[in-house]
Amino acid sequence: MSIPTAVRIVEVGPRDGLQNEQTVSTAAKVGLINALSQTGLVNIEAGSFVSPKWVPQMADSADVMAQISRPKGVTYSVLTPNLKGFELALAAGADEVAIFGAASEAFSQKNINCSIAESLERFAPIMEAARAANIPVRGYVSCVLGCPYQGDVPIADVVRVAKELYRMGCYEISLGDTIGTGTPLHAQRMLDAVAEQVPMQQLALHFHNTYGQALANISACLPLGVQVLDSAVAGLGGCPYAKGASGNVATEDVLYMLHGMGITTGVNLEQVIQAGHDICSTLQLKPRSLVSQAALANKE
Repeated sequence: MSIPTAVRIVEVGPRDGLQNEQTVSTAAKVGLINALSQTGLVNIEAGSFVSPKWVPQMADSADVMAQISRPKGVTYSVLTPNLKGFELALAAGADEVAIFGAASEAFSQKNINCSIAESLERFAPIMEAARAANIPVRGYVSCVLGCPYQGDVPIADVVRVAKELYRMGCYEISLGDTIGTGTPLHAQRMLDAVAEQVPMQQLALHFHNTYGQALANISACLPLGVQVLDSAVAGLGGCPYAKGASGNVATEDVLYMLHGMGITTGVNLEQVIQAGHDICSTLQLKPRSLVSQAALANKE
């Protein structure tokens, strides 16, 4: 086992981050995405087409997609839970869409009011429409290292859902520690088990930092060969299941660690720090990235 020489970062701050923050103006979202587009990032999750009743912060995703600059080589993806969402994403010019399933039966019932099996069935028409439109589909599996409702989630359930999303045609499966309770050996065992059924080059990690374990979990998994990591600029996004807790692992912290390990990302850390600082100023928040806080303190 050896760590990869290069890792691709999928920036989820504009969607997974901002949907858990206070209401943000369309202009601020566009400004953030445009700033991130200049950093060397090649994958940016720009919004989602879910019911505004459930996620009001993403109600302006079509406007955001219409207003962002789109430099060559950057893929802009959006979350689409159903066929209507996919059609809206297509109309908005999304380069890629994402669908999401849970490894926890309790979470699936509480979050989307259906069983895991039913949720996967709902994706069939999206996959069919995406194939017809030649749009790549990414699959998310949530609660891979724990669930806020049922607690432990059997690794076999994670494997089953990931394998099914891959079988349906998702080109990449992102394994999400939704509540950030995972620890390094658990994360390693989970990834190892999934990689027996889904090729490692088709897997990504999406770890939240609620309990401060995200970087440790990532570093434990890197020797297994994973080469795609999801993160959010400035650590945007709280965890709705742990009041006051941080959510997504910060892109700045991930970049600092990877670069320190000699792993290439193609992303400019200083520019990401600045983009995070700017959106946090708008939100009147302090960046949750420790690397960002240290860099800004050194400038003072």
